[in-house]
Amino acid sequence: MALVVDTSDFYSGMKIKWQDAIWEILDYQHHKMGRGGAVIKTKLKNLDTGSIIENSFRSGEKFERIIFDEKGAQFIFQDGDHYVFMDLETYDQIYISNEVLGPVTNYLTDNLEVLLELHENKVVGVELPKNVVLKVIETSPAFKGDTVSGGGKPATLETGITITVPVFVNVGDSIVVDTRTGQYLERSKK
Repeated sequence: MALVVDTSDFYSGMKIKWQDAIWEILDYQHHKMGRGGAVIKTKLKNLDTGSIIENSFRSGEKFERIIFDEKGAQFIFQDGDHYVFMDLETYDQIYISNEVLGPVTNYLTDNLEVLLELHENKVVGVELPKNVVLKVIETSPAFKGDTVSGGGKPATLETGITITVPVFVNVGDSIVVDTRTGQYLERSKK
């Protein structure tokens, strides 16, 4: 199943058909070119080979958007370079390589429910929830006089990703992180 989209519809994570392959848009930026039309600079990942390229498209170019079949799954553990998910309908274990998952691994915690994206019965990606709760395992302590409005500090989370958090966040705190941007949202209320 596919539909036609143009460059104004692009978003990070969208899959398109281009040059007889399926590509995931990792990043995109609109650039206005003086009198001429706009150019959209993209970073694309080939879902078959895993290769990443940069390419520019003219504003308004049209592409076939690829919509995948989706299957609910739960992350259960990591086995070397593979991540193991349980199919929520059949309870089968599904092994997915680190290359297929890419930056998704920064947000995987035990029992996290996700959607597996399938194309011709092959897993080509994982759709995460918009937000996940992660525990802070390393950050510098807050000092008396630090203010909430004054920037932030780096914090390493339980999955190994490092993000910027407000100065009042401490080791052991659980925080809510936006999986689309990798940004701190708030302290977890749980």
